[in-house]
Amino acid sequence: MDVARVRRWIAIGAGIASAGVAAVAGPIGFVGLLAPHAVRRLVGPDMRIVLPCSFLFGGALLAACDAVGRWAAAPMEIPVGALTAVLGGPLFLWLLARRR
Repeated sequence: MDVARVRRWIAIGAGIASAGVAAVAGPIGFVGLLAPHAVRRLVGPDMRIVLPCSFLFGGALLAACDAVGRWAAAPMEIPVGALTAVLGGPLFLWLLARRR
């Protein structure tokens, strides 16, 4: 079995699955995929710490994106989903690339 080929196809499948979930749940739901992975990188694998930190990180990320969206284009508003997609997409790809 060609391990590199299988690994590549699994990474492609994971990316497509993540894109499908984000398409169904919306870009704000993408935070639910991103927050636990980012927090696990920061605090380690202990789920007793990861779970509450994920709640806090996800909420803080959405609040920050909403504040930036209201501030960046002062008379208008940038949708929070657009900002989470712009931030979350590259960060999620970086997390996937670093896992190898």
